[in-house]
Amino acid sequence: MGRVRGTSRVMVGAPTVEGAGVRVRRAFGAQQAPLLDPFLLLDELGSDDPADYMAGFPWHPHRGIETITYLLGGRVEHGDSMGNSGVIGPGDVQWMTAGSGIIHQEMPRAGDTPRMHGFQLWANLPAAHKMMAPRYRGVTSREIPEVATVAGARVKVISGELQGVRGPVRDVVIDPTCLDVTLPAGASFTAPVTRGHTAFAYVFEGAARCNGSRIDAGHLALLGDGDEIDIAAPDAAARFLLVAGKPLGEPVAWWGPIVMNSEAELRTARDEYQRGTFVKHGR
Repeated sequence: MGRVRGTSRVMVGAPTVEGAGVRVRRAFGAQQAPLLDPFLLLDELGSDDPADYMAGFPWHPHRGIETITYLLGGRVEHGDSMGNSGVIGPGDVQWMTAGSGIIHQEMPRAGDTPRMHGFQLWANLPAAHKMMAPRYRGVTSREIPEVATVAGARVKVISGELQGVRGPVRDVVIDPTCLDVTLPAGASFTAPVTRGHTAFAYVFEGAARCNGSRIDAGHLALLGDGDEIDIAAPDAAARFLLVAGKPLGEPVAWWGPIVMNSEAELRTARDEYQRGTFVKHGR
């Protein structure tokens, strides 16, 4: 019998402002990132007030990371220096490898309802891949499979594998698992997780329990080491993201949306951005 992972630490998401004035809840960021290697940041955007998000995220650079955007409500129009553009809507995923450098924008669009809800996860790139060619892929909601478990959970498999079902986001360099898990009241979710991999659960609806520890909405539970996770919703329905991946164990140097391995690499990135030589790969 494998060892079930318990909750080693619970983090409370903090309100912050990003982009041109978008209000988000930061589940974790630069300060907590050493505990969550290979992941760097998780933001949740959730608001019924367009004033909280319509200013969007105008043109800005990224280098050294990959971003996974998962939208539950509203619509976001995006474009980048490689010529990619499009709109993602409810249930869609946008995956982008910044690699050697990309400049892009993400601008919310008015939809049928004012509700905007989604997440952005930053995954670090290993040193050997920091300067790889940028790339992009959009995944529609209908491409994301849903698995029903015998314990009553409904799981959207975004990346990774569950019960023999693989998610469509397959080319992220660190090969993470990312699951959207819905638990009706009284249901539970059990799944294997590779020993030694970082794993966390971010609850965004209701409240869940992991080995007796309560995880409320807006809270992130960093899970201890082990072979499997077991999360339940004994009292009321809950919904959470489960994310796992193998740590890189590399130094991290961070400047806004640019994450490298050394301060010298950051200085180079800043200089190149100011000189207009930041983007190495065109259309």
